[in-house]
Amino acid sequence: MGVLTGKTALVTGASRGIGRGIAERLGRDGARVAVHYGTNEAAAKETVAAIEAAGGEAFAIGQELGAPGDAAALWAAFDARAEGLDILVNNAGIAATRPFGAIGEEEFDRVFAVNTKAPFFLAQLGAERLRDGGRIVNVSTGLSRAALMPDLIAYSMAKAALDVFTRDLSKVLGPRRITVNAVAPGIVDTDINAGWLRGGEEAWAGAAAMSALGGVGTPAEIADVVAFLASDDARWVTGAWIDATGGSLT
Repeated sequence: MGVLTGKTALVTGASRGIGRGIAERLGRDGARVAVHYGTNEAAAKETVAAIEAAGGEAFAIGQELGAPGDAAALWAAFDARAEGLDILVNNAGIAATRPFGAIGEEEFDRVFAVNTKAPFFLAQLGAERLRDGGRIVNVSTGLSRAALMPDLIAYSMAKAALDVFTRDLSKVLGPRRITVNAVAPGIVDTDINAGWLRGGEEAWAGAAAMSALGGVGTPAEIADVVAFLASDDARWVTGAWIDATGGSLT
């Protein structure tokens, strides 16, 4: 019996990268996992298949975030497959591709819509489905606490707002013994980062040098932190911002 047996989890952006790592870990721990995806249904089904192959239970639900009514539509799809929720992981996010002097209003608004607004309303509407003693974990970034990559200023701002949301929501939901925490990854070896991380030994070495541990993070290493926060072992941890950057901020 896994530590999350009998629990139901929703992980947004779970078709690949960190989200997939989280979904697979929660599935191994016994949770039934709703694997959310924005556009890549095939990748989401691969995540579901991986969870099932490991003896877990999962299902995919699709909904593009950052559009009006996205949270309500996602929860409607969830309700058609599950009854009640124990763990919500707001992982889905996008980064701005242009620096301060070049980013336009449309891209700026979309960065906040996906990284900040969507988690807010997913939690707001999800709270009525979340059972007492449940868990909300927001995936933030080390960039909200340090200007390591100032060209990602809009992304960092959006995640910093998510950090404030995490802190304040912990007080709102605390009376129901629902914990709300943020996990902040550093540079992680995902397909999103593959273009520059695997651009040569120099690129990888430069990324690894940012970490006190001298390496690049993996989705599994971030998922382990999320799994702890989702477990009963973390019942007395709430409103926290967990540095999972491998010491990149030291």
